[in-house]
Amino acid sequence: MTDSIEPTLVIVPAWNEEKNVGHTVGEILAARPGYDVVVIDDGSSDRTAAVAREAGATVIQLPFNLGVGGAMRTGFTYAQRHAYRRAIQVDADGQHNPADIDAVLGGLTRADISIGARFADVGDYDVRGPRRWAMIVLAKTLSRVAKTRLTDATSGFRAAGPRAIAQYVQYYPAEYFGDTLDSLVAACHSGLTVTQVPVAMRARMHGTSTQGTWGAMVYLLRAVFALGLAVIRPRRGARPELPEEQQS
Repeated sequence: MTDSIEPTLVIVPAWNEEKNVGHTVGEILAARPGYDVVVIDDGSSDRTAAVAREAGATVIQLPFNLGVGGAMRTGFTYAQRHAYRRAIQVDADGQHNPADIDAVLGGLTRADISIGARFADVGDYDVRGPRRWAMIVLAKTLSRVAKTRLTDATSGFRAAGPRAIAQYVQYYPAEYFGDTLDSLVAACHSGLTVTQVPVAMRARMHGTSTQGTWGAMVYLLRAVFALGLAVIRPRRGARPELPEEQQS
């Protein structure tokens, strides 16, 4: 169990999630009263922002859609400016179970970044075909980069400690897969450490994110291409320093 006294920011990127975001925010607040929730409304055209506020979240509205990477960088900037020493991403669609937030945060006691892993012998989340092949290849490659065994390199359910927050404010790519793959590679190249915590994913509450065979093949090709670019990208320098007010 993590320290309930330490302030924790839960960042919820949301784009046209009015049917899901209110329930997600409610679950997060019910999971532990100490969580502060900020919803990054990523240029939604529906009532995402209004529903999130009604549910009890702080809302930052972006003027247009930046993608998950742009939304999360906004969230980490907010975290740093408000002196949070740990932050965690929870998707608005309900697939990330807020009951597991504490467990994922617990990984920060041994690493700078903690990933809630879908393929670590917990739950019955299953992916087949080219998409599954891509996830296996990506996980093995990222395990070498991170120097630790990872089973789920594309999971967005991940927590950041103070050095990771500082890193993400400096560099958190917005391009496709940048928010998961490139951001993790860049963090590892900067000397940050990574661990994973097994979690069980849930079905999306409303809407669909399923892909056909063609979509899965495109996913595979784009994922491998994105990872290749991330690995060969020049390293971005030394381990990020904390803001002066957060140093202890």
